[in-house]
Amino acid sequence: MKGVEKWYEESYKSGGFKAQRRYPNEELLRFLGGTFFNKIDIKNRQKIKILEVGCGSCANLWMVAKEGFDAYGLDISHEALKLGEQMLNKWQVNADLKQGSFLELPYKDESFDVVIDVVSMSCVNHNEMIQGLGEVHRVLKKNGLFFSYENSQDSSVFRDYLPARKLDEYTLNGIYREGSPLAGNHYPLHFWKKEDYIKTLNNINFDVEYMERVRKEYFEGREYMEYLSCYARRK
Repeated sequence: MKGVEKWYEESYKSGGFKAQRRYPNEELLRFLGGTFFNKIDIKNRQKIKILEVGCGSCANLWMVAKEGFDAYGLDISHEALKLGEQMLNKWQVNADLKQGSFLELPYKDESFDVVIDVVSMSCVNHNEMIQGLGEVHRVLKKNGLFFSYENSQDSSVFRDYLPARKLDEYTLNGIYREGSPLAGNHYPLHFWKKEDYIKTLNNINFDVEYMERVRKEYFEGREYMEYLSCYARRK
């Protein structure tokens, strides 16, 4: 994780807010909307504790806080969290931000109603991914929800990965092919097979309630990224 931390520290330091999107992930909005927005009035959402792992500069988290939830964010990058504070201030909201790794979440067991991950947990090899998912399960309350948005192996960057190399069946050592989506991300990137992700979550004691493929095309469809949008409930 030290290499990942260094890469993101440099990225946020040089790029500022341009290093990450400024507005929330669309599938996250869909998840929160269908789960909470029409069921719990905004005045009564403060009792719902939501943690985002890999919150970055808080492009998702400001919305979570703005919608009235008790918001928490964790990121490995100190530079990202400094930008995150600015983002929260801009939207006049608050969230509890901490620097740390999702491999060892600095929270007590059964602390959160919801945990969010938008691609951040993909920056590790497969064994570390399993470890991180175990940590997510640990900090979720019973029947708590995990929203994840993860890289799929049905992406052109994984199918045509050379000159990168595979660290294991699921992980590339980075994206080195020029002209491909995510080119220049020179750190480990994990890609799931849909059926393997479902099986893994079940083995960790999650019930997968929803999983959908989301495809984004680039360069008139010559390149594409596929993501797995997943809602899983802790048993």
